[in-house]
Amino acid sequence: MNKLKHGLILVVVLLAIIVIIQNTKAVETKLLFVTITMPRALLLLVTFLVGFSVGVFFLSFYKSRTTKAKKG
Repeated sequence: MNKLKHGLILVVVLLAIIVIIQNTKAVETKLLFVTITMPRALLLLVTFLVGFSVGVFFLSFYKSRTTKAKKG
């Protein structure tokens, strides 16, 4: 089981490295009134982290509501 876990982590890291290497071109991103120029890989990473954070927040919010509903 431990070898499988390490193997999956290695595959995910290798895929992430491939995505980063293929997406080094700078792109312009417009956020409301600001235009930001950054590498596409960084934009993908920021988008992933924001989406992951929002998902974790809503999951914890949902779990706390269902726990309170069961208690009271």
